[in-house]
Amino acid sequence: MAHNPQGPQNPDPAGSTQMFRAFVDETPQGRAQQPAAASAGPRIGLIIGVVLAIAVVAGVAWLALK
Repeated sequence: MAHNPQGPQNPDPAGSTQMFRAFVDETPQGRAQQPAAASAGPRIGLIIGVVLAIAVVAGVAWLALK
């Protein structure tokens, strides 16, 4: 008896695994990818976080050396 590596060992009664694979494996045609400018929001938050972290470290250093 041959082993089929692509066949399910335990069939999924709801078929969700097959539907998920079909969703992941499908190649969108005619759909443009979103522009990179849409990810500017998280980048601004990261910059603000870094600036605040530097300000806190500078404040602690200033108090320690005072």
